[in-house]
Amino acid sequence: MIREFKEFAMRGNVVDMAVGIIIGLAFGAIVSSFVADIMMPVIGLGVGGMDFSNQFIVLKQSATVPGPYPSLKLAKDAGAVILSYGVFINTIVNFIIVAFALFLVIKAMNATRRPQPVAAAAPSNEEVLLTQIRDLLARR
Repeated sequence: MIREFKEFAMRGNVVDMAVGIIIGLAFGAIVSSFVADIMMPVIGLGVGGMDFSNQFIVLKQSATVPGPYPSLKLAKDAGAVILSYGVFINTIVNFIIVAFALFLVIKAMNATRRPQPVAAAAPSNEEVLLTQIRDLLARR
């Protein structure tokens, strides 16, 4: 049983998949940092100095620590029910960047593939007969 598991785990597809997942996780961390630390501050500056990661709506204030809450962290720590739309916007931007990068990778892979030669299909019996009839009529 251990030998079968070892054979399964060492197959090329499983190892390739594991490498892909690890690289994907690392790429996801890079994209998250890029969005949170580079893109969103620039976008926030463009819309009047807004920090998207700290944008939220208080749906229900905490019973123990009433608002207003100056930051998302303080609202969460107080136990308020909040709608964190700024974090959601960051996540959407993350997704768009990852999806676009994946699109570019797949497009590059498809461009490097050699097109498979298309074999000419043999003519059907009807086509052969029609060709013969055409040729006979052309001789007259």
